[in-house]
Amino acid sequence: MFSLKGKIILAIPFDVIKIAIPLVIYFGIMFLLGMFISKRLGADYAKSTTLAFTATGNNFELAIAVAIATFGLNSPEAFTGVVGPLVEVPALIILVNVALKMKGRFKAIHN
Repeated sequence: MFSLKGKIILAIPFDVIKIAIPLVIYFGIMFLLGMFISKRLGADYAKSTTLAFTATGNNFELAIAVAIATFGLNSPEAFTGVVGPLVEVPALIILVNVALKMKGRFKAIHN
């Protein structure tokens, strides 16, 4: 699917950006909410981080399959489903760095 949509991604980069921006915002909000809510409920740093990444990660594989089955391989929905994982991976890598920076602060708040 990614190889089929590669030329389209390169041909319409502004559409990719229009899809990516809300996804990046979503990943950030879900991660921070996951961290703070789980912390508030008494989870330690390791559990809070695990919960935050679980809440942040999406089932884009399922979304791609459903979009293709419902709308077809060449649909805009399938294209959007492909962009999701391409944005998710770098966003989660950035959030790993955020989680590591929060570790010291998290422990200070927890004590």
